[in-house]
Amino acid sequence: MDEIENYSEKIHEQSNEHAHHILSEGKERWVLFVALSTALIAVLAAITGLLAGEHADEAMLAQIHASDQWAYYQAKGIKSETLNQTNKLLLAFGKTPIATDEDKINANKKEQAEIKKQAEEFQKESDVHVAKHSVFARGITLFQISIAIGAISIIVKRKGLWLVSIGFACIGIFFLIQGIWF
Repeated sequence: MDEIENYSEKIHEQSNEHAHHILSEGKERWVLFVALSTALIAVLAAITGLLAGEHADEAMLAQIHASDQWAYYQAKGIKSETLNQTNKLLLAFGKTPIATDEDKINANKKEQAEIKKQAEEFQKESDVHVAKHSVFARGITLFQISIAIGAISIIVKRKGLWLVSIGFACIGIFFLIQGIWF
């Protein structure tokens, strides 16, 4: 799967340029902290993005394995039904059914039970990875919002917006931690 695109990268660069300009004039030192916190948040967003992408890939692979197992399960069922119908036709024509076919049918049924179990396990694994991906995706979104609000706080020179930005980043950190420990 493609990595989740980081729309906030350009905003982050522009805000850093603006912050550098403000700091070079010797005004408002808090802007330095906004730039530093935004850089840290961008690193957290990148890490969260990699984790989200990894779980999306793993979910897809597990789903492919589950689909393969279900196809194999169906193939065994079709084989058994074909053998069963063959024996019914032999009986209808007054011939003796093939005894080994019954053994094959029973063996296929046993194999189907194991194949079904494996398919369900792969499906559960896929579901877990999808759930983790969703948690990480929420974290990325909150980090990107945080970066954007941090950039806006520099442009409009409002410390309060920077604090809002930090709040969004904290919620993003919560989702990052939840995704790791989930």
